[in-house]
Amino acid sequence: MSYRRHAQVKPSEIEWVDQIPVDWEAKRLRFVADISNSNVDKKAYDDQVSVRLCNYTDVYYNEVITPDLDFMEATASQAEIKKCGLRAGDVIITKDSEDPRDIGVPAFVQEDMPGVVCGYHLSIIRTSDPITAEYIQFSIMSHLNKARLYVDTPGVTRFGLDQDTIKNILVLLPPSDERRQIVRRLRSETAEIDGLIEKKTRFIALLKEKRAAVITHAVTKGIDPDAPMKDSGVDWLGRVLAHWDILRIAALFREVSRPADPVLPVLSVSIHDGVTDGELADEDRDRKVALSEDRTKYQGVAPGDLVYNMMRAWQGAFGAVTVKGLVSPAYVVAAPVTTFRTKFIEHLLHTKSAAEEIRRFSRGIADFRMRLYWDHFRTLKVCLPPLAEQDRILSEIDTETARIDGLISLTERSIDLLREKRAALITAAVTGKIDVRAAA
Repeated sequence: MSYRRHAQVKPSEIEWVDQIPVDWEAKRLRFVADISNSNVDKKAYDDQVSVRLCNYTDVYYNEVITPDLDFMEATASQAEIKKCGLRAGDVIITKDSEDPRDIGVPAFVQEDMPGVVCGYHLSIIRTSDPITAEYIQFSIMSHLNKARLYVDTPGVTRFGLDQDTIKNILVLLPPSDERRQIVRRLRSETAEIDGLIEKKTRFIALLKEKRAAVITHAVTKGIDPDAPMKDSGVDWLGRVLAHWDILRIAALFREVSRPADPVLPVLSVSIHDGVTDGELADEDRDRKVALSEDRTKYQGVAPGDLVYNMMRAWQGAFGAVTVKGLVSPAYVVAAPVTTFRTKFIEHLLHTKSAAEEIRRFSRGIADFRMRLYWDHFRTLKVCLPPLAEQDRILSEIDTETARIDGLISLTERSIDLLREKRAALITAAVTGKIDVRAAA
């Protein structure tokens, strides 16, 4: 679809917009709609009415709010239901977050929803005309308003929009008939783009499944399809190559606690990427390791070590160390006691069957309290090929995963481009840069 520019334009006094169509008006949201903040929280009170609560995540992840969403159960007073009950044509926006980029995300309520109430950290934008409301939603999504909301949102660790900022959102308002055409065209074209994004997202999921399958097969069945097999005697391993050894972790590693060298980088172990090989940023360190300015409180690691996060081991938080560095004292560090490739063991421990076995070895009454202690981990049995075969398998894994990762990167980039195209289309339509009535 190609678009022409508006034939007649006039100078604009708006920052970042040079011209607008002659019959468009620039208005602040306060003159187009009523705005109110919700104060309905997630708590249930005995003296209130049972409702379904439309929460922050419902708005953040859905551009259109429909009755079939999985709303949580809560309660609200009659006054709150009257004020915050969802009506056809409402636009709900996120107004608070730890990340200013997550603020001002709008969702459109498609129909009246009796019994569904807008929850806390959200604002309701209400007009008398559903088409104008949909147009407002797209206007808020434009680069023009996203940038302005980002700049005007105060905060340090928590960011929030006040009423005045919301009311000052800029709406470039075309005549009613053109407004309707813009909404219809944007709904159609963004839906088409979203369909392409969904297909590419599914393709990435399949590629990631393929990647995991390649690694699992290589580290449990080898790369020689004609090699004889044997029963490993270990349930989670099943059949392995006949010449492979079956060993306990204790035969390969011993737990160590090295003193910290403060000049070394702070590393982290991820359930997806293993151990980092460079300095962990402070903002990531705050989330991933116990933050301390005193680096002597960390522990040293060396190439060949196996590091794991006790609380996330059952999720695959194992990594082979490739550089000297420091890790949190909350991690377990295991040093090799013989010659083999720690990376092979890392790949093996990242397999789905290994995760299930590690979960069995972990101790705790709930997922977030599960811990894998060294005394239990050391008894886990693994398979290990001869050293030369380990190298061939690791080389094959690197080659195949690099090819798959390349496809994933290309697909992710194409998704980014589609999202950029989507955002640019919306911005152009609601700022008068293109005339959707003259679409070719």
